Formats: sequence, C-alpha cells, structure tokens
Amino acid sequence: MRPMLASLTALALLALAAAQDKEPHSLFDGKTLNGWTNVGGSQGNWLVKEGILVTRGEGGGWISTEQEYSDFELSLEYKLQAGGNSGVFIRSPQTGDPAYTGMEIQILDDDDSRYAELKPYQYCGSVYGVIAAKRGSTKGPGEWNTLTVRAVGPKIKITLNGTTIVDGDLKEHPEAAADHPGILRDKGYIGIQSHSEPVEFRAISIKSL
Repeated sequence: MRPMLASLTALALLALAAAQDKEPHSLFDGKTLNGWTNVGGSQGNWLVKEGILVTRGEGGGWISTEQEYSDFELSLEYKLQAGGNSGVFIRSPQTGDPAYTGMEIQILDDDDSRYAELKPYQYCGSVYGVIAAKRGSTKGPGEWNTLTVRAVGPKIKITLNGTTIVDGDLKEHPEAAADHPGILRDKGYIGIQSHSEPVEFRAISIKSL
C-alpha cells in the first residue's frame, strides 16, 4: 500500500472509531452485571431478573461503570416501590461518598408523605444538594420512569418523562462546592445507588459527547 493511501486509510479508521464512540451504547446487557463494579455495600445486593437490573435496597453501596465519562448523555428507565429512594451518580470517583465526591441525580418517590418536608434540591431529578429540579413529572410507584442526564462541561440538563426538570450551570453554584466538591470534576464513573428499598432499572445507555 502506498504511504499516502496508508495514511488516508488510517485517518479514515480513526474518524470511524471516533464517530462510533459518540453513538449510544448499552451499559446493561439485560442478562448479567458485566461492565459494572460493586463499590461498597453487601455482595448479592444487585441482581438481574427477567431482563431487569434490580437492587434489593439492602446493604448500601453502589455499582459503578468500569469506564469513566466526561461529557455524555445518559438515559435509563427506573421503577420505584412506594417510598422508593435511589440515585444516579455521575463523574464520581470510586472512593468516598459519590453524592459528594461526584454528583448524585436524585431518584425518589416525591409524593410519599415521608418526604413532605425535604429541601427543594433533594427531590427527584435534582442534582442532590446543588440544583433543585422542577417537580410534577414523576410517575407513581410501580410505573416506569424515563430519565435522561446530559452533562457537557459544567452544564447539566435533566429530562424526566419527556419534561426538562433541570437546565443548569454548576458554575452558578460556587456556594455548594465546599460540601459537594464533586461539582468541580469534569470526569468520572457513572453509578447507581442502593439506598433503602428495592428499585428496578432497564434500558441503560450512554453516548459520549
């Protein structure tokens, strides 16, 4: 192969690889926990049942992707029981409490009476402790919710069941950095929290931006 042709072929392959990297790809194969790492908590707290990723809500901890992500669009579906509580971690390290060392996108049964007096930034879809989500888009216990998280630099956009509930800039919340230093991170792992009740997840995919 001529040198010029070889160079063009190599560039074409690199361009193709870059384009493929920016296509959505599944983070959950519906059969196994391949691609996920257990961080803290009890072994056996996570399982796959009939194509669904389930946390028993026992033993705490979280599961983390094996790859780190910087700018991305993450999409998943989740289903809560009454009073359900969980979270999606973004740009988190695998050390410390990822709600603080990274960022947590809250997942919550907002309308349960036990959560009637939370602070605005503790309700479903909020960047926990930092940016409050607009309320009113959650579906009830036993129904599937679709959550999309788009993170580009400091800008975070969160959509719940087709409605944008957060469209914010982390740089506009410097007061939160002392307690939530994770908002300063530009790269880290994606994770799902095991809190206190069983929660189901499916259709988990991500696209690098």
